Amino acid sequence: MKILITGAAGNLGSFLARRMGPSNHELNLLVHRRPVPADVARRPNVHTFRADLARAETLAEPLRGVDAVVHLAGVLFEPRPERFLPTTNVRYVQNVVDAALAAGVGKIILVSFPHVEGESSPERPARGILAGNPASVHARTRLAAEKYLFASCERTSTAPIALRPGMIYSRGVLMIEAARWLLKRHLLAVWREPTWVHLLALPDFLAAVAAAIEKPGVAGVFNLGDDDELTLQGFLDAAADHWGYAQPPRLPRWAFYAAASTVELFASAFGTRAPLTCDFIKIGMANYYGDTSRMKAELVPTLAYATLKEGLVLL
Repeated sequence: MKILITGAAGNLGSFLARRMGPSNHELNLLVHRRPVPADVARRPNVHTFRADLARAETLAEPLRGVDAVVHLAGVLFEPRPERFLPTTNVRYVQNVVDAALAAGVGKIILVSFPHVEGESSPERPARGILAGNPASVHARTRLAAEKYLFASCERTSTAPIALRPGMIYSRGVLMIEAARWLLKRHLLAVWREPTWVHLLALPDFLAAVAAAIEKPGVAGVFNLGDDDELTLQGFLDAAADHWGYAQPPRLPRWAFYAAASTVELFASAFGTRAPLTCDFIKIGMANYYGDTSRMKAELVPTLAYATLKEGLVLL
């Protein structure tokens, strides 16, 4: 197969490119400014293209002859995400979908997250529907992108796929490395109210994406997660213990919004990155847990790391 990966120079994009690199597939890796890692670029089956997702015409050449698209590109750590997410999370996806359909691509895989259905839990898991009502701008815009993907592929031969992984963890995953750095310096705290999260080890995420690419007849929405039932607080406590650091203190919710507002104000004034935003706190405080029965039936029947206890070795 010929596979196009958008955001291939990013965190998950580079992991996926490494996972697919040793295969017999031909990889078209789409980048904007930052290059893909050198070890990936050197592979004979890898071709790198620079494109601007804001300009659909730049996608024609990377999409030529492509069988499947995996869309991972996005923008993180910028202030006032409510201003740019309608563009980066919706318009850019629309451009990719339109260009892929024009090129006759067989599969379009959008990597999303279970938050798009709104609050969910082990008792009331996300079901893989498109009728959610999420609170955060991150989730609302990603849901709009999912709806556009499925509506656009109706009455075409292109299979639309939305993969909704929970919290992906492993060494090298950006958010996990940030937590490690902050815990080591006693700078990480968490809110008091328990928040359900659905974990997924990086190798199992990559296996699920590979299956979505390679298996025939795959289409629809898939929640991706392990077999654990865990809160964010429980995960951070377990990670801190594993790394030999103190567990993060609990603070009131308002403290996190106050910190995010300060970070966004500073970043807006001085043009810096914003690793913390109010909308990021809002989506972080949302409970999420997905029904993974479709994942197990059609993509990955057996997980390599079914629980955090097994997956701690990855941290």
